[in-house]
Amino acid sequence: MKSKLNRLFDPKPQMRQAFAAMKIPVLLALLIGAGVRATAQTNAPEARAISLQDCIQDALAKNLDLRIARYSPQQAQLDLAAAYAGYDPIFSMGGQHNYSRSGGGIDPVTRLPTPTSQTDSDSFSSSMVNGLLPWGTTYSFQGNVSETYGQIGGSPTDQSRGSASVTLAQPLLKNFWINGTRLNIRVGKNRVQYSELALRQSIMFTATTVEKAYYDLIAARESVKVQEKAVEIASALLNENKKRVEFGAMTPLDAQDAEAQVASSQAALIRAQQALGTQLEILKGLISDNFAAWSELDLLPVDTLTTNRQSFELQQSWGTALARRPDLLQSKLDVERQGVTLKYNRNQLFPELDLVGSYGHNASGAREFSGAFNQIGNGSQPAYYYGAQISFPLTSTGARAAYRKGKLTLETLLLDLKKLEQSVLIQVHNDIGTVNADYDGLMASRKAREFAEAALEAEQVKLQNGKSTTYTVLQKQRDVTAARASEISALTAYNKALSQLSLDK
Repeated sequence: MKSKLNRLFDPKPQMRQAFAAMKIPVLLALLIGAGVRATAQTNAPEARAISLQDCIQDALAKNLDLRIARYSPQQAQLDLAAAYAGYDPIFSMGGQHNYSRSGGGIDPVTRLPTPTSQTDSDSFSSSMVNGLLPWGTTYSFQGNVSETYGQIGGSPTDQSRGSASVTLAQPLLKNFWINGTRLNIRVGKNRVQYSELALRQSIMFTATTVEKAYYDLIAARESVKVQEKAVEIASALLNENKKRVEFGAMTPLDAQDAEAQVASSQAALIRAQQALGTQLEILKGLISDNFAAWSELDLLPVDTLTTNRQSFELQQSWGTALARRPDLLQSKLDVERQGVTLKYNRNQLFPELDLVGSYGHNASGAREFSGAFNQIGNGSQPAYYYGAQISFPLTSTGARAAYRKGKLTLETLLLDLKKLEQSVLIQVHNDIGTVNADYDGLMASRKAREFAEAALEAEQVKLQNGKSTTYTVLQKQRDVTAARASEISALTAYNKALSQLSLDK
């Protein structure tokens, strides 16, 4: 009778039935997982080992933002070349034929016939070459020749004339030490340097962005490994619990906690794999100009995240940043450009006082052009003049307003430069503080991970000895996974902080 009651209330048969019912979906899940893994291995994308240096070199050659930025210095060089057009000499010439007829009829006073005059003339004129010299002198080489033939009252009037001369004008006040052309050239040179610094800053920013993306890719791969390890640990516990259920040492309800942990770990693994895929695409977009060719390529970083402590001297870092930061140098170029503009505006306040002069030769002779050309060549009829001329506006309202506005603009740019310098100092100071804090956080995260792993091992021993519960072990497993993820995050943050400090200083 007692044996029958024992068999009636013995929980083992019910446990075995529950375990058998539970075993079927678990086996199906394992088979499906094996099939998925086999398919993934068959369709695995091509893998390429890549270093950080490789990524930066590819970005420097193919990054689309950099390729666009490289056009800016070329455009600035062309603007500078166009500014020199103010010194280009200009050649001009022209020719024309004139005809004139007058006279004839009866003089109303004398009642006598008036003589008839008729003339034809051919003339050629040229301002052969005229232009501007770098010190403000304007010059003009001029020449003309004409041939006139006809008659006045029956008398022939055939003759030829000509002249050749050079004319100079030298400003002494307005446009003396700087004029519009020299202003454009100096500003153009300034802008060439500005655009080169802009390109340099784009290169530095792109390299830093690629470096951070590379570190994020390493972190994403490590996060996948952490989640895979979490699935492995949770699955091992689940298997142990199933054995305990089978032998009657644990109820099926207790085993369900381990199943829930496996499912949760698998979901976290899927999220980590998705984040890894996203980070892969980010890095590919930075280092290539043909995403389609890289879309199926798996990048395997060969470099590792540094764990060595790096220290920086604040004053030295400040000095480096103030001397080399492209944005600071650009701000100084803006101040320099405005200084040149202000110099020009001040020069425009002066009246125009110019020395002028001309020297040349005239010619006249018979109808043929050759006679005039010969006399010009002989220099038998020289002509020259020299003097000075002055002109000035009575109020100079526009010039004074431009000069005052230029002074205000210069003061504003100087304050902008001072503000930027202060911002750089604060930024570098904060970056060094961030590096130190991230390193301390990394060390703390590493210790926390080590303690969590030790606690998990101890709790697993207790569970084997029947002194702990599945729930407690699962909690320790979650603690280990979180600690490992936290360490990876801290390690990535430290390396990215080093990259940011390198960019800012």
